[in-house]
Amino acid sequence: MDPPWVETMLTSPSPTGLSPAPFFDEIAEGPKGASAWWVKSADGTQLRLGLWPAREKGTVLLFPGRTEYIEKYGRVAEDLAAAGYSMVAFDWRGQGLADRPRHRRDMGHVTSFDEYREDVAAFRAALAALEVRGPLYLIGHSMGGCIGLRALHDGLPVRAAAFTGPMWGIQMTPFMRSIASVVMGLAGPLGLGTSFAPTTGPWEPMEFDDNPLTTDRGQFDYMMRQTERHPDLALGGPSILWVRAALRETRALMQMPAPQLPALAIVGTRERIIEVPTIHTRMETWPGGRLVEIAGAEHEVLMESPDRRGRSLREITDWFTQHA
Repeated sequence: MDPPWVETMLTSPSPTGLSPAPFFDEIAEGPKGASAWWVKSADGTQLRLGLWPAREKGTVLLFPGRTEYIEKYGRVAEDLAAAGYSMVAFDWRGQGLADRPRHRRDMGHVTSFDEYREDVAAFRAALAALEVRGPLYLIGHSMGGCIGLRALHDGLPVRAAAFTGPMWGIQMTPFMRSIASVVMGLAGPLGLGTSFAPTTGPWEPMEFDDNPLTTDRGQFDYMMRQTERHPDLALGGPSILWVRAALRETRALMQMPAPQLPALAIVGTRERIIEVPTIHTRMETWPGGRLVEIAGAEHEVLMESPDRRGRSLREITDWFTQHA
């Protein structure tokens, strides 16, 4: 039986190579007139792209983090629209409404981050087919910051980039870090690569108290409502192979010189998900780069309390204006 969201498919004309996809406007709370499209990667994986109407200053490419989906950034699209920007967001393989792993739908899984590079290539072709208005800018959040940094090295045609809580390293306890290489090395031979990574598991609703995402109850409830109304959007923990691929990719990126492109990084001082010292190291060696710390903020600086969220958005839009 088809999931219930199939009934919400759009029926507008399709650009070459694209077909209309569902978009849950009622949970996104973004600008009116949004559309969504199915996009095929080179290996046949079905992905989803969300597009908000054109604005005069250009288009922001929003690279979401792990577990995330297009609708989560509806309010961000609203704020960017007010600042004069349209926005495009993406469902990476394995999350949102994109194709999920066959062995377990609620597990985040890739064997290499090169799979996300294929997704970026497919989305770039889709942007051309949709005739998305430039100039283009990038916001990469968490895992999307890792994918986005690689995309810059691959020639993503943006004028400037902003990263929020970018996953250029992953926080681990000292014990987990000490055993990580052994666990990752044995995962394949023992057939454990498609098991949930240690300390993770199936998706479960999160409680607000001591959550690592935001200090703002309203923004927290906004995120939780989305997966309550559309459980197909939810995603649990990553596989062991995903973690191995992420560690390899972040290590490789840190060994490369920073791209020759204006970049801003924003991180909360209460960050508990990604590795903050790695962000400092990267930005110290990024010519013309800038690092901003948001006092008291958790991982989701764009979904924080009004003052913290407002400052993060102003920093980003001012950065894009400066480099327009």
